[in-house]
Amino acid sequence: MGILKEFKEFAVKGNLIDFAIGVVVGGAFGKVTTAFVDGMVMPVVGKLVGGQNFSDLKFKIQDGTKEVLDSAGNITSTAIPEVYIKYGEFITTVIDFTVVAFVMFMVIKAMNKLKKADEAAPVAPPAPSKEEVLLGEIRDLLKK
Repeated sequence: MGILKEFKEFAVKGNLIDFAIGVVVGGAFGKVTTAFVDGMVMPVVGKLVGGQNFSDLKFKIQDGTKEVLDSAGNITSTAIPEVYIKYGEFITTVIDFTVVAFVMFMVIKAMNKLKKADEAAPVAPPAPSKEEVLLGEIRDLLKK
């Protein structure tokens, strides 16, 4: 039962739950960012560089061939697909990453600014202990 109790304490800790929520929100944020980049940024960038769709940009490194059949309909050589380097998709992914990284940078920068504001707030001095209060009263009585 010791392991189950330890696991329960571990799983219910706030940090683990915060982390799980962060992962879920991060996944959703990634989808929103990808939709933003694919639907809004890349068409504009494509228009600026000559009206091309970046997702379609690719470089062929191997020509493909069709399968060859003999007169009886038997395959004599199999089809070979064309091979491409899809650099357009890579450029889109890099832009997607850059947008996510910039937004995360801005969020962390704002959080750090808030932390500094909290740290800069003056801390009230601690209240005097009972002994100090009693000694102060004695001092005041002796002054009379």
